[in-house]
Order: sequence, then structure tokens, then C-alpha cells
Amino acid sequence: MNTLIVSPSPHVHGKDNTRRLMGDVIIALLPAVLVSIWFFGLSAIHLVCVSVLACVVFEYLIQKFLLKGKSTVGDLSAVVTGVLLALNLPVCSPWWLIVIGALVAIGIAKMTFGGLGQNLFNPALVARVVLLVSFPVLMTGTAFHAPETGYLFGNGDFASAALDATSGATPLGFVKEQLAKGVAMEEIMANPGLSYTQLLFANMGGSAGEFSAVVLILGFIYLLCRRVIKPWISLSILLTVFVFAGALYLGDSSKYLDPVFHVLNGGLLLGAFFMATDYVTSPMTTKGQVIFGIGIGVITVLIRTFGAYPEGVSFAILIMNSTVPLLNKFQPKRFAKEAQKK
Repeated sequence: MNTLIVSPSPHVHGKDNTRRLMGDVIIALLPAVLVSIWFFGLSAIHLVCVSVLACVVFEYLIQKFLLKGKSTVGDLSAVVTGVLLALNLPVCSPWWLIVIGALVAIGIAKMTFGGLGQNLFNPALVARVVLLVSFPVLMTGTAFHAPETGYLFGNGDFASAALDATSGATPLGFVKEQLAKGVAMEEIMANPGLSYTQLLFANMGGSAGEFSAVVLILGFIYLLCRRVIKPWISLSILLTVFVFAGALYLGDSSKYLDPVFHVLNGGLLLGAFFMATDYVTSPMTTKGQVIFGIGIGVITVLIRTFGAYPEGVSFAILIMNSTVPLLNKFQPKRFAKEAQKK
């Protein structure tokens, strides 16, 4: 009989608390938020403020009137969910779309399971996927606006028009569309907006959190230095994507994207650094975390390459979230021996 019971966190009391950990996550996300505000100004501020406010209000109301318990908004977890949700949405999303996303994230993905520490799936990603399936045009089409001095994907021209006059597909979506039209990969990648420099530093189309790989990497380093997260999940995801995509690219470079483009593009870094590493919805053991990361990487490349959607990170993380109870069965040897003795 299994005498070790896996239960939701927290497990051991220490000097760290939820509020401090969530505060560190918010600090790590600030560079990405500031980059979005730098390029989009009031549109980005509106997105983040509405998302955070809606998440906090929904959690307060549900906790007070439905669960009839002590308010938990002070632990800042709702704020983190709000920021992550905002970074997963197009910058020019209408307010009602943001509110619906917040309701799904807090009301369905989080509080339905009992609140922080009980949810099986990452709340922000559940909201993103629900919105993506329910409002595909807003989530993948007209709501994607290129920065005022950025590249406009769709015609390959440098966009210098006003912000409200520029919109187009994400880089991954642009590549997928062009491949479907029979355009050669070499010709597609000649687009100046698809350069590594462009993808690494900023000025590209996509969700609010996809505009700069550098600031996401800085946030990841901050979380590692503060020991908020461990690197195994994130590194497993990135290495798996790089190896799997690299194998496809070596097999046929005329049909498949190179691995560096995969790593720097879309929501991969945001998902690998900030959402796949969520304490509640990720495995506790190192072995489980590595398997978890490998699964996310493989599913991401499969969806991006062969699926209907150009992006697959959100789906991949949610699918692997469902395997966490099983992956937590990989017990450290010390605990496994103690269980056998009992």
C-alpha cells in the first residue's frame, strides 16, 4: 500500500510565503510589461490594468459570496494571473474579451478547484485557450498590431504607419500561411521582420508578452537568482524544442523552420519561464520536471509544425498539466525506501 500521500502545496512552512513568491514573479514580469507599454502605450496599459483588476475583483467576489471564506486577494496570486493573462492576449484586445478571459481564469480554472494550490491547470493558459477557440479572429487576426516602427507581417514591408492602422499575423502565423501558399522557406525567411535580431530584442507581432525574448530571459534569470523556480522544466522544454525542430530542419530545410527560430518565437519563452514552472501545476521531483518539460517541447513542435494552429505552447502545457499527478509518483529514492519500510 502506498503510504506517501501527494497533496497540494504548500507542504512545509518556511521563511518564504505566497505573497513574497508572487511578488518576485511580478517583478520578473515587469520588463515584459514595460516593453509592451514602450511600444504600444495606452493600449498596453489598458490591457494590463483591465486584466489585473478583473482577476482581483472576480477572486474577491467568488471568495466572499460563493465560497464564503476569507479573502485571498492579498496573496497576489490573482495579480500574477492577471499579468500573465494580459501578456497572453493581443495588445488591442477589447475590454470585454479581457474580462471574459479573467472570469475563465479565476472563476473556472482556479476557484472552481478550491483556489490557489488546488487547481490542476494553469489559469491564464486555460483562459487563453478558451478565448482562442471561442474568438479565433480576435485572438489571431485583427487584434495583432505591429509596433509603430515595427515590421508588418503579411506583406513583408516595413510598417511606419500609425499604430491603429497596422495589423497582421504573428511571425509563426505568417510563416505557416506562406508555406501553405507554396512559398519557399528561403524566400519567407528573407523577410527582414523575421531576423534573429528582430525576434530577440523587440518589434515583432504577437501577444503582449511576445515582443522581446531578452526581457523574458532577464525575468527568468531573476527568478533563478531568487530561487523562486528551478531551471529543469524550462531547460527541458527549450532543449527538446531545439533538438526536435533541429532534426526536422536537417531532414528538410525547405519545409521546416530552423530550431533557433522556434525557440525565440511565439509564446515559448513566456510559457517555459513563467507558466510551465507554476508550483501548483508542475511536478515536484526533478525527474518528473524533466519528463514534464520534454513532453511540452515535443507537443509544442508537433502542433506548430503539423497542427492547425501556428502556436502550440499553451496546448502543450495544459496537456502536460493533466499528467502532473502521475509524474508526482516519481518519488525520490530516500522517500521511496521509507515507503517500502512502512
